[in-house]
Amino acid sequence: MDRMSDEPEAPELPEYAERVLEVAEMIPPGRVMTYGDVAEWLEEGGPRQVGRVMALYGGAAPWWRVVRSDGVLLPGHEPRALGHYRAEGTPLRTASRQSGTHVPRLDMKRARWDGGTADSGGTAHSGGSAQAHTTHT
Repeated sequence: MDRMSDEPEAPELPEYAERVLEVAEMIPPGRVMTYGDVAEWLEEGGPRQVGRVMALYGGAAPWWRVVRSDGVLLPGHEPRALGHYRAEGTPLRTASRQSGTHVPRLDMKRARWDGGTADSGGTAHSGGSAQAHTTHT
């Protein structure tokens, strides 16, 4: 046998998925980008495509930093996400009594990262293959 392992080779990651995961890796600790923000940064796809990539391939990336725009934590992953957010100092809002849940939300006004110079203790990505983020009108 010429194979070094009996395990099947992992399929190659699609190029779009690689790009989404690169953006996820750039987000500083304590900050977040929405699925739509990532798609806008890449100038390709949309929130659903980014969400699909994160669901399929995001386990090894800082998945908790790519979030819904309403700040609701990823259903089914709230305890793990909260652990990451608390460890990184990500701004949170306490749950309202009307919500019927005790799970806080992300404070999107304070936690959202626009891809520029990081603040609140994070470090900005330097170098690499990411493009400068531009807003199109």
